[in-house]
Amino acid sequence: MAKDYGGGSPKHHQLEAKKKRLSWILGVCGLCVLFYVLGAWQNSGSSSSSSLYSRSEVYNKAGCENGSPSATNAITKSIPSTSSSSSSSSQISLDFEAHHSVGINESGDNAQKIPSCEMAYSEYTPCQYPPRSRKFDRKMLKYRERHCPEKNELMMCLIPAPPKYKNPFKWPQSRDYAWYDNIPHKELSIEKAVQNWIQVEGDRFRFPGGGTMFPRGADAYIDDINKLIPLTDGSIRTAIDTGCGVASFGAYLLKRNILTMSFAPRDTHEAQVQFALERGVPAMIGIMATERIPYPARAFDLAHCSRCLIPWNKYDGMYLIEVDRVLRPGGYWILSGPPIHWKKYWRGWERTQEDLKKEQDSIEDVAKRLCWKKVVEQGDLAIFQKPLNHVECKKSREIYKTPHICKSQDADAAWYKQMETCITPLPEVSSSNEVAGGALEKWPERALAVPPRISSGSVPGVSAEKFEEDNKLWKDRVTHYKHLINSLSQGRYRNVMDMNAYLGGFAAALVKYPVWVMNVIPAGSDQDTLGVIYERGLIGTYQDWCEAFSTYPRTYDLIHAANVFSIYQDRCDITYILLEMDRILRPEGTVIFRDTVEVLVKVQSITDRMRWSSQIMDHEGGPFNPEKILVAVKSYWTGEASTQQQH
Repeated sequence: MAKDYGGGSPKHHQLEAKKKRLSWILGVCGLCVLFYVLGAWQNSGSSSSSSLYSRSEVYNKAGCENGSPSATNAITKSIPSTSSSSSSSSQISLDFEAHHSVGINESGDNAQKIPSCEMAYSEYTPCQYPPRSRKFDRKMLKYRERHCPEKNELMMCLIPAPPKYKNPFKWPQSRDYAWYDNIPHKELSIEKAVQNWIQVEGDRFRFPGGGTMFPRGADAYIDDINKLIPLTDGSIRTAIDTGCGVASFGAYLLKRNILTMSFAPRDTHEAQVQFALERGVPAMIGIMATERIPYPARAFDLAHCSRCLIPWNKYDGMYLIEVDRVLRPGGYWILSGPPIHWKKYWRGWERTQEDLKKEQDSIEDVAKRLCWKKVVEQGDLAIFQKPLNHVECKKSREIYKTPHICKSQDADAAWYKQMETCITPLPEVSSSNEVAGGALEKWPERALAVPPRISSGSVPGVSAEKFEEDNKLWKDRVTHYKHLINSLSQGRYRNVMDMNAYLGGFAAALVKYPVWVMNVIPAGSDQDTLGVIYERGLIGTYQDWCEAFSTYPRTYDLIHAANVFSIYQDRCDITYILLEMDRILRPEGTVIFRDTVEVLVKVQSITDRMRWSSQIMDHEGGPFNPEKILVAVKSYWTGEASTQQQH
């Protein structure tokens, strides 16, 4: 049967047109093939050399002037040994610069190396810098609070390590020893010789575990507390030690699986917090003066003061009210030292019995007005307990008119927020036996259990399912990090910081390793999740990364920065954030950045000027994920001793 064309038989001119189109297509294809062959022939001679150049560029970037070989090796060894498309692609430094540029705010010429600061700044703490602090009001010790440099005061230089700086002892040996050359201050060993805080033994310090109020050592002191309240059953996990000294209390609580935030000002006793961090114990520079301490409400299971010299009974009990804010329902406050046990010590304290009795009575009166219960006073210890809820406390306001219960405030707000003389209200409960805000699991189950703030819906956008997903995500990521940094589980790192912690998943995934993590929630974040982190039995703080962190130089071994620079690229100059990271990072310390390629390329261009070795690597999900990982190692270098120091 003939084919039906519908519109009649094809015309002659239509057939000719089809032939011409076919000839044109064949001609174009032929030209394409010809140009492709010519291009391949021209490039064949230079392809091998360009390939070698790109590979050599990787290793040139991995080494830097005055760097130690171990810093360079840390990068080259950080690539996984298993052969996969992901790992092999990580070994080649792709030139993203030409195609992935983004205008992130930065300072100076990219090619210019950032110089080192003068040796006088070796222990520089920008926001607690004594020459600047002395300009502020001394009333209520306001001058010792954070006072950060203005923009025109920021220093574009690298803080030098002392001339004979050594890598610290590994944990747990570091709890008892530190190198003298790392913190060359003998003042405490002389001033606190009787209390046995610290001793100089040759080229090192030894920390016997002594303290002003625990002459038998911190271990025995903690055992005395354990006889009065349970420290080892997992119900107490997070603690704060105000006026911590060299943090022996926190150091020995770690044996009981209690994680302590040791907290002390930069004062006349040189470098107390620096000693604590050199020992591998969590610590921060800070003071109870006029502003809230930088932690959320209901954060700590236990608060401790051993002769911490805080005037608890003054200013309408404001400091004890602040402890009440950060203490969990049912949490304990421990006080030793003046005025406790004044009948025995009043002569040594050079105060009258009447004065000490009056002080203790007034402290106990403030505690009673806060609805705290005095659990016990025995020997040198007095222990108080916060109620589980405010059912009875609200009724007691008919008797105690002050302090009143605060109204319409964000209890967690603690970044440059003034202290108040009102009681932070606890979440509502349905019965007098219920724990306000929700009961917590005991440690270690607490680390992975859904926190009450999430199960109650208090954190917008975060459900129990999302929390579980985040835990799994970070478990996988930490497994990937172990391949990138093969010393993660070998005790190479002790003090770890997560600059953008979110739910604390990174820290939770590291719980089995001999590390502790300072979880940081950027101030002003859309989601304030620091309370969730504390409910997991982890610790952390608020921080605006446009300012310096409250710590000494060289106090962290590993810093994790996930999407930090995407957050801050429009807020301030990221060069100064990287210089701050360099300040707090130990020589040969490591940084893991997670961000988009565009951001990481800009970050790397700055770290190349900072004596860091770095390499961009694939996301754990593979090379096609737009997020990448930049692993950087700070090279070993030190400042030069002055002529006076040499003599």
